[in-house]
Amino acid sequence: MNATIQYIKEELKGLYPNTEIRAFIRLITEYVFKREFHKIIADPDFKPDSGSFQIICEIVGRLKNYEPVQYILGETVFHDLKINVNRGVLIPRPETEELAEWIVNSVSQPSPTILDIGTGSGCIALSLKRFIAGADVSGMDYSEAAVQTARRNAEKNNLMVSFFCSDIRHWRLNNWRCYDIIVSNPPYVLEKEKRKMSDNVLKFEPEDALFVRDDEPFEFYNIIVRFAQRYLSPAGWLYFEINEAFGMELMQLMWSQGYRNVEIKKDINGKDRMLRGQK
Repeated sequence: MNATIQYIKEELKGLYPNTEIRAFIRLITEYVFKREFHKIIADPDFKPDSGSFQIICEIVGRLKNYEPVQYILGETVFHDLKINVNRGVLIPRPETEELAEWIVNSVSQPSPTILDIGTGSGCIALSLKRFIAGADVSGMDYSEAAVQTARRNAEKNNLMVSFFCSDIRHWRLNNWRCYDIIVSNPPYVLEKEKRKMSDNVLKFEPEDALFVRDDEPFEFYNIIVRFAQRYLSPAGWLYFEINEAFGMELMQLMWSQGYRNVEIKKDINGKDRMLRGQK
């Protein structure tokens, strides 16, 4: 097993930080051998067969092309849930986990109705269903492929969440129920910010789930704020993940639409990343 670990280290040396390589080693070995890493290391008789080593070589080759390990393995962990991911959905970020935790820790009413707009893999909706007692949770996305992924994740985690396909930009064409909580992590990265981003994001993750035009950075926030003003229940809450550069502008947007108790929450890195307001 030591030879296999050394192979991964040597192949990825210089391409990724050592801490990331160590994380890859754990993820790859647990994925291939279906055993916890510490148990693999502790077993002196464990030896990979040729087929397993070939799979590891293929994974390493894809990592050398900077493909995200989550897409290679087809899964990630979000808020203690195993979530399937593919190139049709974004890879959930730690900041989005913080958004879900903020909601979970703030809920006071019993059995709230919740809508996740732009659900992608379904990670936020499933997390809220898992950790809020009695929650009635729905998730929507304009992408049918994303909705199918979210439904598979609900089945995988044995959680009853209703996922459906709809484009929030055309919300006036449909009839909606009222919700106690509406949450969204919409596209908010500006086109001009692409030059700061790494290839593993730009080459592999879906652009339409990430980027907005430089001249219309609040496109989805404007739409969702107005939608929620109509379909939030009295005293209901609207939550967003946001671009750190636009916290004050988005607060002003919510104030201008009559929301109260508007506040920003910083992420673990001290950046303005979450926003909420009450109807």
